[in-house]
Amino acid sequence: MGNPDQSHEQVSPVRREPSSGSGLVSSMASGVIDTSRDALSAAANTARSGARLALGTIFAGANVLIDLGVRAARALPLRDGNASWPPQAAAMPHGVASEAPDAVTPLDESAPAKPASKPIREPCSAAAPLVRGWWRSSGRQPVWEPHDVRQALRRVNSPIAVVVHGERIALAVDGVCTLGTTVPIDSTSSAGEQVLPLFALAPALHPSMLGDPSFRHDYGLEYAYLAGAMANGIASVELVEAMGRAGMMGFFGAAGLSVDRVARAIDHVQAVLPGRPFGFNLIHSPSEPDLEAAVVDLYLKRGVRVVDASAYLDLTLPLVRYRVSGIARDAEGRVICPNRVLGKVSRVEVARKFLSPPPEAMLNKLVASGDITAEQAQWAMRIPVAQDLIVEADSGGHTDNRPSLALLPTMMALRDELQAEFEYDRSLRLGAAGGIGTPAAAAAAFAMGAAFVLTGSVNQACVEAGTSDAVREMLAKASQADVTMAPAADMFEMGVKVQVLKFGTMFAMRARRLYDLYRQYESLDSLPAAHRTALERDFFRCSLEQAWDQTRAFFEKRDPSQIARAEADPKHRMALVFRSYLGQASKWANAGEPTRKADYQIWCGPAMGAFNEWARGSCLERWQNRTVVAVAMNLMLGAAVLTRVNWLRAQGVEIAPDLGRFEPMELADVQGILAE
Repeated sequence: MGNPDQSHEQVSPVRREPSSGSGLVSSMASGVIDTSRDALSAAANTARSGARLALGTIFAGANVLIDLGVRAARALPLRDGNASWPPQAAAMPHGVASEAPDAVTPLDESAPAKPASKPIREPCSAAAPLVRGWWRSSGRQPVWEPHDVRQALRRVNSPIAVVVHGERIALAVDGVCTLGTTVPIDSTSSAGEQVLPLFALAPALHPSMLGDPSFRHDYGLEYAYLAGAMANGIASVELVEAMGRAGMMGFFGAAGLSVDRVARAIDHVQAVLPGRPFGFNLIHSPSEPDLEAAVVDLYLKRGVRVVDASAYLDLTLPLVRYRVSGIARDAEGRVICPNRVLGKVSRVEVARKFLSPPPEAMLNKLVASGDITAEQAQWAMRIPVAQDLIVEADSGGHTDNRPSLALLPTMMALRDELQAEFEYDRSLRLGAAGGIGTPAAAAAAFAMGAAFVLTGSVNQACVEAGTSDAVREMLAKASQADVTMAPAADMFEMGVKVQVLKFGTMFAMRARRLYDLYRQYESLDSLPAAHRTALERDFFRCSLEQAWDQTRAFFEKRDPSQIARAEADPKHRMALVFRSYLGQASKWANAGEPTRKADYQIWCGPAMGAFNEWARGSCLERWQNRTVVAVAMNLMLGAAVLTRVNWLRAQGVEIAPDLGRFEPMELADVQGILAE
């Protein structure tokens, strides 16, 4: 690659035939072939005495072939001294730089190699890049020094032209580009202007241009960037407020909270973000269906118009009711839904239900209950449950650990299938979530066609997150391998798992122990004495009878029906007690309870470790410097920079890896670049 610390040859921008000096290369190639033939022949002979030894010899011969072949390829002449460039150079018009032909003068192969100093160069191949046009300067000269190249790549509001300047391939960020092979002739050009060959061009790309413009328009966003709903208020009102003020959208983490607590959060957010985007979480609660229905009632009553529907294994009546409440038709006859659902999914079968119209049976129930009219039910058959889907890959919390590179294209195929089947007035859209912790990950998501990106784990270590400093410190030190799966409190009996941090905590191991005991025994009373003693000493720090009394008191306020069921079913009572440990483990972490650090439940995905690695040594290494907006803007600016670097590489331009890498910046510096 174009490492400035390594020597490399210049490459002519036209195809050349090997010169007569290739005899040494031919000899080397013959030697390579003979050597590999001997090695492979020896392998075949040895096979009679042992297949394992023969296989090793075959690999040895192949390695010799590869190694010598690479060395021979490096010696291949890439140019000769006969061709000239550019064609008809003598006919270049006034203003065309006279030194341009010098840039491709063939090298004297007998002369000592010069140390490379160019961070950008043409591809090192026999086929040189085509001249795609011409660049005319407008005062500022092209740049090639590493510092200047790095700065030019970050000027995302200005187009980048890759030109031949003197003996260098350089970047130009000002001037006028003309596409085509004809040299532009402008009678008004001044003698000081230069006209240089244009090899590649990357247009301006402000981060606000990433993603689907219709998505940004529909939600009133400047950036196609969302902060996900981390439960128990970890995605706090402060986080939601900061995102909304910055032209992005955050979702309040309502899961696990009481209806009263969620109502207070609505009051706060609506007061500080009038007319600005925000959303709230709606989580599937199969063990507490009344709570899910009560939260929907609250959202409809208080005018919460956007929800992130998470952890759904199937559609529920409260979710469909939220979606279709207030459905109407506009003057042009199009169906209008005031309430938007962003379904968070990682399974195709669940995604299909979200991207399809609501089930007719559920609509009929809503008509029978008076929630909608028969006419509204007919209108609802023309809309999807969720126009926008959050495709959740390997994330913190509820996840199937699916790889985004495989999951997102699969969901896109489903989207296209259902859009064609139902012919919706508005196109279905998909966003990427899970693993978005670096600019490269965000750039990859947008390059794959994501309408937006959603982050989660990386926000939990930010100062606005509703958790403790102890948790932030643990997260800021985590690596990608410091996560594991553990039983989920809300779906404990079903065996559903969530991804959590394992660094610095024993929660995952203890949670799995509780689930194993639940599977093995029928009640708390049937637990062997040794198990019972360990639970009381290490988990609950009280007797199991006291643990049940505390659990009972909790459900008397939250869901009294659970108590009646537990009294009749000892196994359900055991499940509620075990779930109480799992639920409190998250609260201990959020509160920073020092005596319970070994029990902290911290939802976390591998994106946290990726972010920490990227931020090491930068202004964002310490969690005290991490704000959700600083993190978001660095990821989005970095994604724009990397996208343009990849555009140039796709046109045949080699850029040294260290110059194409984007490192975290202070928020003020990011804003300064975007204001240029």
